Amino acid sequence: MEKLTFSIIFLCFFLINLPPSTFAIWLTLPTTGTKCVSEEIQNNVVVLADYVVVPDDHTRSPTLAVKVTSPYGNNLHHKENTTHGSFAFTTQETGNYLACFWVDGGNQGGHEVSVNLDWKIGIAAKDWDSVAKKEKIEGVELELRKLEGAVEAIHENLLYLKGREAEMRIVSERTNGRVAWFSIMSLGICIGVSALQL
Repeated sequence: MEKLTFSIIFLCFFLINLPPSTFAIWLTLPTTGTKCVSEEIQNNVVVLADYVVVPDDHTRSPTLAVKVTSPYGNNLHHKENTTHGSFAFTTQETGNYLACFWVDGGNQGGHEVSVNLDWKIGIAAKDWDSVAKKEKIEGVELELRKLEGAVEAIHENLLYLKGREAEMRIVSERTNGRVAWFSIMSLGICIGVSALQL
């Protein structure tokens, strides 16, 4: 009984001190040029992002253009002349997803523009408030559901990495075999040429 109480207290302490799973990214865009953010994401993963221009002063509101592309170059989101927006999609391919931001040509101020990007993927993109209301759960049970989702996401990621490691091992073993045969063939040619010189 005492061990169970200690475990519950430890779990509550751990959950309270659990760091947030997402952080916003702040970008400073030059007046000319583009800044991009990319992340390698597996397929069938939900991605949510919100972006907003942070004005330096209240007199002007610079606008920017946003383009999000998939690893194979498919356009997932494109918007121009905006000060804020969001995009959401479920990945169809594994690879680097790229979000690029640039200041629109209509920005007459000539100053750098700050952008706040809140990019969430996988379990961090799940709306836990609606889950709690729908299933009528709260408190520790909700936190346990979040942890269960995080564990499932980590498990899926480990299975993906295990598959990639197996593919890389096969390629490495093939390359190793080819290099070994090339070395044996080179040694044979060297021995044959030196025998002909005698």
